[in-house]
Amino acid sequence: MKRKRLGSLDVTAIGLGSAPLGGLFSPVSDSDAEATLVAGWSAGIRFYDTAPLYGFGLAERRLGAFLRQQPREAYAISTKVGRLLRVPDGAAVEDDHYKGTQAERPVFDFSHDGVMRSVEESLVRLGLDRVDVLLVHDPDDHYDEAVAGAFRALERLRADGTVKAIGAGMNQSEMLVRFAEAVPIDCFLLAGRYTLLDQGALDALFPICLAKNIGILLGGIYNSGILANPHTGAKFNYQDADPALVARALELDQLCRKHGTELKAAALQFCMAHPAVTVAVMGARNAAEVADNIAMSERAVPQAFWQELRARHLVEARAPLPGGA
Repeated sequence: MKRKRLGSLDVTAIGLGSAPLGGLFSPVSDSDAEATLVAGWSAGIRFYDTAPLYGFGLAERRLGAFLRQQPREAYAISTKVGRLLRVPDGAAVEDDHYKGTQAERPVFDFSHDGVMRSVEESLVRLGLDRVDVLLVHDPDDHYDEAVAGAFRALERLRADGTVKAIGAGMNQSEMLVRFAEAVPIDCFLLAGRYTLLDQGALDALFPICLAKNIGILLGGIYNSGILANPHTGAKFNYQDADPALVARALELDQLCRKHGTELKAAALQFCMAHPAVTVAVMGARNAAEVADNIAMSERAVPQAFWQELRARHLVEARAPLPGGA
C-alpha cells in the first residue's frame, strides 16, 4: 500500500476509521469488529483513527485490544480530546448515533487539565502506552478554550515526545483555517468537507495546509453513506439527506454507470487526488467493507468519466482530478 509522510510519521495512504466499530447507526458484534481489524491489517493498513466519542469508549477498547497484538512500531494511531466519558445521573438515554453502548456519555471539556485526563483515560481504554497523533475533537463552540487550553496541553505533549503530531478533527473547514493560523499544527482530520458532493475545503483550508505542510486526514468520503448507496433516506453528514443532494448523488451514480465504473471508486479516488490529502480514513464495520474500500481505491475509473465530470461542472473547476483530467 502506498505510504506518505505525516510530519515525522510514515503512514499508509488509506487508514481505518473506527467510528463504525463503536456502533455508529447500528450495533457491531465483537466478532465482526475483530474481523474488521484483522482484514484491515492483512490488507496493509497501518494507520488507525479513533476517539472517545466513538461508541463512548467502545471503539477505543476494541481497537486497542487488536493493536496490542501487533508490533508497536508497525502502525500509527490517532485519538482525540475534548470529550470526557462520564456516567450521567440517572439512566443513560440511547444515543441518536451510537448503538449498543454502555452507560457512559461524553461531556465536553477543552481545558488543559481536561485534555490531560482525556489522554490518560484513552490510554487505559486502548491498553497502550502512547498514541502517535492527538486531535482536538469538534471544538465548534469552544474556539477560545481550545486555543488557550486544549492546544496548550497538546503542544506540551508534543514537545516532551509523548505524541508526534497534533491537530484537530472537525466536520467543518472554516475553524480549521483559524487553528492553522493560530497554532503550530501538524495535521487535521476533516470529515465530509471534501467529497464529490462538497468541496468547501478548497477555498481556504487546503491552500493554507499546503503552504504550512499540514497533513489532511480525510474522513467522511462517502458523506455518511449517500455516496456509497444514493437513495431516498440516505444519510448526508449523519442526517437524512436533502432531496436535492440525493438527486445530485444519483446523477453522479448514473454517470459512473455510463462509464462502467462505481460511484464509491470515483468518490474515493477523487479525494485521494488532491495533494493536500495525506490519508483517506475509511470506516468499516465488517471485513467485507474493508475489502471493498481497498478495491474501490484500485478500481479502474476511466479518464472519460473524469472529463465528463468536469465538462458537466459536477465538481469545482479548481478541484484536481486523477490523471490530470
